[in-house]
Amino acid sequence: MIYPTRRAVLLMVAGVPVALLVGVLAPSGWLAGPAWIGAVVLLTALDALSAGSRAALNLDEPEPVRAAVGRPGQIDMTLRFGKRGPTPRSLDAAVSGDLRLGLDGVTRRGKISDRASRVTFPFLPERRGAAAVEALWVRWHGPLGLAWKQKVFALGLSAPILTDLQGVRDQAVRLFARDALFGAKTQLELGEGSEFQALHDYQAGMDRRAIDWKQSARHAALLAKEFRTERNHNVIMALDCGRAACEPVDGMPRIDRFIHAGLLLSWACLRSGDRAGLFAFDSSPRLSTGAISGPDAFRTLQAVAGRIDYSPHETNYTLALATLSGQLQRRSLVVVFTDFTDSTAAELMIESLGRLLRRHLVLFVVLRDEELEALATASPEQPDDVSRAVVAGTLLREREAVVARLRRMGAHIVDTPADRVGPEVVNAYLDLKRRDLL
Repeated sequence: MIYPTRRAVLLMVAGVPVALLVGVLAPSGWLAGPAWIGAVVLLTALDALSAGSRAALNLDEPEPVRAAVGRPGQIDMTLRFGKRGPTPRSLDAAVSGDLRLGLDGVTRRGKISDRASRVTFPFLPERRGAAAVEALWVRWHGPLGLAWKQKVFALGLSAPILTDLQGVRDQAVRLFARDALFGAKTQLELGEGSEFQALHDYQAGMDRRAIDWKQSARHAALLAKEFRTERNHNVIMALDCGRAACEPVDGMPRIDRFIHAGLLLSWACLRSGDRAGLFAFDSSPRLSTGAISGPDAFRTLQAVAGRIDYSPHETNYTLALATLSGQLQRRSLVVVFTDFTDSTAAELMIESLGRLLRRHLVLFVVLRDEELEALATASPEQPDDVSRAVVAGTLLREREAVVARLRRMGAHIVDTPADRVGPEVVNAYLDLKRRDLL
């Protein structure tokens, strides 16, 4: 496709008043208008001829697109002109694709060097799923800037958006550093816990309650018991994938943040010698792995987490948590990743969690809605701002009341910003293990 640029249109429009003035002053001046139009059209045609051939422009085979929800990425395209003929100095390019890829839609300009140009298109995926990059649009103009030449490349490039496993690995590396396995908290395998390890000579500074008086009397020396952290606990990540959990918070759906935090916690549990499992539910239980361990356990949990889809159904806490309670044959730590939108759903959730708390240890994870908090604390400038602040404040108070009730019932709460949910959940798990509550 060849069409005039804005400069060509302005140049032609600029000659209209001049041609009109000449036509008024001289009887034969009316010929100036057609002559001006013809001159601009001729210059535009010459500019298009010297801009490089559309047939000579080719696209190199694009690299596979690797996309993960919430992780910035980029699509690289390399364009080349043939060995013969003129080439422009630069070109403009844009891509069209699935909305869930999060392409910014901004036209990118690439400079041409050695008859080739490399153009990069950044993107930020917002939801998981099968996406595709459909087409590449390229245009360039001639040396006079009067004519655009445009070419469209049909791509059909597959770009599946997966769980951000790289982000989970990066957080795991930071948390499992050599000298501080869990970030700022060091997990002591020996010296804490309740499982007996060995007897050692009592040293100054040791806890006097650890002295074994019977063995000390038998050996005529002060001996102290050494304990180690217990292992082989069951830790189940219960992920709410209902309609409310599929809504975005801080640019990413809640369920994706739940999955990332659940995988990070699974990594910590398996590394600590415990057993980890996933349980996803919305209106009914969707999948369950049970508590698993072993060298391939984390890979299995990754594959299962990738099958969790976005659901339009409301969450049925009664059915889901009753099913989970029936599957658990021994006391377990149940980490519930969920959120609630109204008092009715919260009441059903509290009733179901109450039955689960009779036998198991429950860690309840909720994400702070910073947008809702901003609406509640914003300075009112219009009458609508007052209404929004009142509604937002009511929702926040209801949420705080539910969290307080859960604490009184014996549940442990992780109330954290969305971008900190992974490390906060791991630290809460370590704290429960240090306090020997599992």
